[in-house]
Amino acid sequence: MNAMRKSTRWLVGLIGIAVTAAVFLLPFAFIFTMAAKDQKSAALLEFSWPQHFQLWENIVQVFQARDYMLIIAFINSTILTVASVTLLVVFGSMIAYVLDRRKSKLNPLINTFVLAGLIIPPAVVPTIWVMQSLGIFKTLPGLIMIEVAFGLSFTVLTMRAFIATVPRELDEAAIVDGAGPFRLFFQVIFPLLKSVIVTIVVVQSIFIFNDFQNPLYFLPGNANATVQLTLFNFQSQYQTSYHLLFANILVITIPMLVMYVFFQRQIVAGMTSGAVKG
Repeated sequence: MNAMRKSTRWLVGLIGIAVTAAVFLLPFAFIFTMAAKDQKSAALLEFSWPQHFQLWENIVQVFQARDYMLIIAFINSTILTVASVTLLVVFGSMIAYVLDRRKSKLNPLINTFVLAGLIIPPAVVPTIWVMQSLGIFKTLPGLIMIEVAFGLSFTVLTMRAFIATVPRELDEAAIVDGAGPFRLFFQVIFPLLKSVIVTIVVVQSIFIFNDFQNPLYFLPGNANATVQLTLFNFQSQYQTSYHLLFANILVITIPMLVMYVFFQRQIVAGMTSGAVKG
C-alpha cells in the first residue's frame, strides 16, 4: 500500500513537472526560434526551426534600431528599477515595522488602505492630472513615485508578516542599550530582514522592469522609453517585423530570467518565512 502511494506521488510529481515545463519552456522556445528566423519565415508565425539561423544579426539590428533606442531604454529601465526598489525596501520595511510594533486605533484603517492598494485599480486620468499639477508628468522621478505607490502595498504586507516573527525582546534590549528609533530599526531589525528583502527586490524588480502600462501612460516620448516600449519599434500600421520583435523580446527577457533563476530559493524562503509565527 505504501509502495503504491509512493508510486502515485512520484507519478503526480512527474506530471506536474512536465506540465510546468511545457507552460514555461514552450513559449520561451517559440520566442527563441522566431528571433532566429529571417523576416519572411517569421511572418508565418510557425513554431519551427529556422531555415536560416540569424539570431545574432537580428539582435544587432534590434540594438541599432532608431538610433540605438534600446540602449537608452535599458539605462532608463535600470534607473527606474533600482530607484523604485530601493525606496520600496526602505519605506515598506519602516511602515511594516511600525504597523506591527505600534498598536493603535488607526491600525485597522491603515490596514484597509494597504489592502485597497492591492484591490483597487489605478485611475490613470486623475493620476496624470495630479502629476501635471506637481510638474512631474513625463519625468523619470514621477514614474519612480508611481511605481513605489503601486508596489508599496505588496511590500508592506510581505514584510509585516516577516517582522511579526522577530522577537520583541530584541527591541527592548536595544532600547535598554540606549538605541533610538532609527538606530533600533536600521542596526537591529533591518539586518534581520535579509531573506524577505531579497524576495521584495527580485519580485518588484521583475515587475517594474517588465512594466509596460505605467511607462506608456506616465512617461511618453522616445527619449524616455523603457525596454518594454521598444517593442513598438518593429510594429507599424501595415507591417510588423516579427523576427526583430521577438529578438527584442528575447533580449529584454534574459536579464530578469537570469535574476529569477539565481534567486528563486531566496524568493520562496522570503515568501514563506512569515507564514507561521513562532
